Amino acid sequence: MKPPVAKKIPHKVYAPFEEREDPYYWMNQRQDPEVLAHLEAENRYAQSVLCPTKQLQSELFEEMKARYRKDDDSLPYFFNGYWYIVRYEKGKEYPVFLRKKETLSAREELLLDANALAQGHSYLDVGSIAVSEDNRLLSYSFDTVGMRNFTVHFRDLETGQNLEDTLEDTSGKVVWAGDGKHVFYVTKDSALRAYRVLRHTLGTAKEQDTVVFEEPDETFDVHVYKSKSQKYIFISSSSSVSDEHHFLPSSDVHSPWRVLQPRTRDLEYAVEHFGDEFFIITNAQGATNFKLVKTPVETPGIEHWQEVVPHQEEVLLEGFELFDQYLVLEQRIKGLLEIKIIEFSTGDSHVIEFSDPCYTAYIGVNMEFSTTKLRYGYTSLTKPSSVYEYDMKTRSTMLLKRQEVLGDFTPDDYTSERLWATARDGKEVAISLVYRNSTPKSSETPLLLYGYGSYGHTVDASFSSVRLSLLDRGFVFAIAHVRGGEYLGRDWYEEGKLLKKKNTFYDFIDCAHHLIQEGRTSAAHVYAMGGSAGGLLVGAVANMEPQLFRGIVAQVPFVDVLTTMLDETIPLTTGEYDEWGDPRKKKYYEYIRSYSPYDNVVPQAYPSILVSTGFHDSQVQYFEPAKWVAKLREYSTSGNPILLVTDMESGHGGKSGRFESLHEEALEYAFLLNLEHNP
Repeated sequence: MKPPVAKKIPHKVYAPFEEREDPYYWMNQRQDPEVLAHLEAENRYAQSVLCPTKQLQSELFEEMKARYRKDDDSLPYFFNGYWYIVRYEKGKEYPVFLRKKETLSAREELLLDANALAQGHSYLDVGSIAVSEDNRLLSYSFDTVGMRNFTVHFRDLETGQNLEDTLEDTSGKVVWAGDGKHVFYVTKDSALRAYRVLRHTLGTAKEQDTVVFEEPDETFDVHVYKSKSQKYIFISSSSSVSDEHHFLPSSDVHSPWRVLQPRTRDLEYAVEHFGDEFFIITNAQGATNFKLVKTPVETPGIEHWQEVVPHQEEVLLEGFELFDQYLVLEQRIKGLLEIKIIEFSTGDSHVIEFSDPCYTAYIGVNMEFSTTKLRYGYTSLTKPSSVYEYDMKTRSTMLLKRQEVLGDFTPDDYTSERLWATARDGKEVAISLVYRNSTPKSSETPLLLYGYGSYGHTVDASFSSVRLSLLDRGFVFAIAHVRGGEYLGRDWYEEGKLLKKKNTFYDFIDCAHHLIQEGRTSAAHVYAMGGSAGGLLVGAVANMEPQLFRGIVAQVPFVDVLTTMLDETIPLTTGEYDEWGDPRKKKYYEYIRSYSPYDNVVPQAYPSILVSTGFHDSQVQYFEPAKWVAKLREYSTSGNPILLVTDMESGHGGKSGRFESLHEEALEYAFLLNLEHNP
């Protein structure tokens, strides 16, 4: 079957500095029958090319699925008199939310069955569920399209009947006031930016809801949440580089909102409440890697902030948890996370030790103040996700739950390690690897290199039972901890954004070269993968060094950076000027123009590329990857297949459901394995 040839319609994209010709711009007409026909033709072509892998896809899917328990309960957590549990039942795709009063031996109470919500829909995403403080009412939200526009419903837990109240087009998060009669929620504007907070009174029409906050600055997004103490409700308004928080007592929804600290350019902070004070993690006063301060509730402004944990040049403070006797810090040192315990009364501190060369550790769900027990999570490239209970007083650890991997999986059959590659500017970039012990360290060994590198988001080394299907077939899996994330602190992020964005791409390329030079693989056997902003990464790399990779998997890739960032009607655009730069300013325009994957496709021999997208994706619109594929296919001189797979019923996160998403991963792995075995 021949690949689809997208028609070309002359279209000029106007910018302050030049006009660009974009003949595939017509693809952004979502309801145009020709657009739908083209996407369907691309799907048929991808199916045709991948037809020889159909049996392998089926085998991979069943293999991945078989490693999961078909029925499984989450680890229960206790809050406000009840134990809460999430359950997956055999033969069902979606979770069931339950609770038990006071003890785990009590009768189960059904809160919500997402399987019932999913009936009649091909997609379902449960946004959130929340119970009122008197434990009588439930709020829950869900999206059946994938655009991340959630509808909120309410249920009387005593009768099991839904109330008439319905809130549409929300961000999905609902916060209950202390009186059990009012809730706060967030709505979105036409560009899907969360910008307005409203107060709803149960039993009244939505049209009567009160707007309590509206964010006029299009670079800011709004969220609403409640403190761990349940005593305060916060509205956070945040851009990429600045934060502002308003608060009021949850017991008095009609009291005036107070600002904690007015927004200031480049001042970031997040807040939690304890006793008569607010504890704040912030980068104030040059604390690049953040510090912890506290301030009285009555005088919350920055002039009253008192240092609790000072800024450290080599330690990135990522989070904290408060107990009545202890302060727990989540911090990153030389790329690895550690959990530090500080006793308030004595100031004594200690660190929970971890042994793997690369891993992920994090503070878990801890809803109580008056306890010496800390829940934390741990996983590595070879060890399944586990939740532990750590007694901060006795320093003893107890395993509460470990991800069960069915079949013949044994962690000792796999090895993980961390290497350091020297980037072209001399910076040392970490690479986390995992492989089966029997896999040779050879130039003939296939290796999948994964990267992201944006928004300060760090891709840590964690376990994947799905990934075993690739490792058991001789692949090495590697994560390049490139600049743009915060693996080596806040400066690591700053050196991979705005006018330094190309460092992200150079780091990834230099990591691949390092692995080749070390004899771990070769250009004939190395593959690249990235999603969303990681799709931008692999798209840019494909233009810069197409000969370096045998194949590339680009998941929902952000590849038309310049056109998107010039269009303020597209979701996320205005809020991301501080990440990519504002292309209405010439220096940013020219820099983005120099790396944007779509704008830099040229006649050259591109590798085999598999591109995926969701028709209802609100973060990276489907037409970005569709246009990119059309242009790649037009210019590529290699004859290698360039495939586009569009899920017509999902959004940015792909298929919904516990097992349905495995079809996507089976397809990607089959694509890679087919390339490896059919050079």
